[in-house]
Amino acid sequence: MPIGMPKIPFLLDGDEEDEEEDDATWVDLYNVLYRTRSIFLGDAIHFEVANHIAGLMIFLTIQDATQNLYFFINSPGGLAVAGLLIYDTMQYVTPPVYTLGLGVLASMASFLLVGGETSKRLMGPNGRVMIHQPESDYTHKDQSLEVQLDSGEVEDIRKMVIRVYLERTRLPREVLNDHLERNYFMTATEAKYYGIVDDIGIQNLLARLRAESASQDNSLDPDAPDESASQDNSLDPDAPDETRPPKLR
Repeated sequence: MPIGMPKIPFLLDGDEEDEEEDDATWVDLYNVLYRTRSIFLGDAIHFEVANHIAGLMIFLTIQDATQNLYFFINSPGGLAVAGLLIYDTMQYVTPPVYTLGLGVLASMASFLLVGGETSKRLMGPNGRVMIHQPESDYTHKDQSLEVQLDSGEVEDIRKMVIRVYLERTRLPREVLNDHLERNYFMTATEAKYYGIVDDIGIQNLLARLRAESASQDNSLDPDAPDESASQDNSLDPDAPDETRPPKLR
């Protein structure tokens, strides 16, 4: 999270749009974005962050089980078990979950990117994906029994991670096993080639978010025009792929 949470003026229902900003309610930026069902992961993944994101997904699902959720990710990764909490919640909730990768998507963050609804996983053109196998904090100096128990848990998580990548991407098993042996970085084009994401670029999706937000704001006004009809459908699976073929390593 940024130092000093940004705040923006927010007019409550019934307030006049031309009121002075001093009369508006100032709220955290992310609280306003939550109204568009947009969720942000911009930190390392630990249990506090995971509980916050999972709880928000469940709340928004209870609020409306038909509207999409938009999960923006920019993270260096973190605790595997905490990340699995978010992943399981994404699979549990009823609304389709868009995943949108921006910046760095490393380790468990790349796993969450893959966990979005198939055909709804997007990535910025300058983002970087990094995958590797789960790691343990134990060293050779620790008690042998503890190391043995922990290594068994790590191996179970590794098998689960491999299973999910094989099911949700186009990575062949032998290629995946090779990439997981080290920190393997990919460009957005490579990530699309391997099926980690379905498309590159989020501009048109942001236009859709604006349309959905305007539709919600106008729902109280029966005479308000429907702006959503004018938006382009950016997620057409038949749209031509303008990206260049990836340079594989």
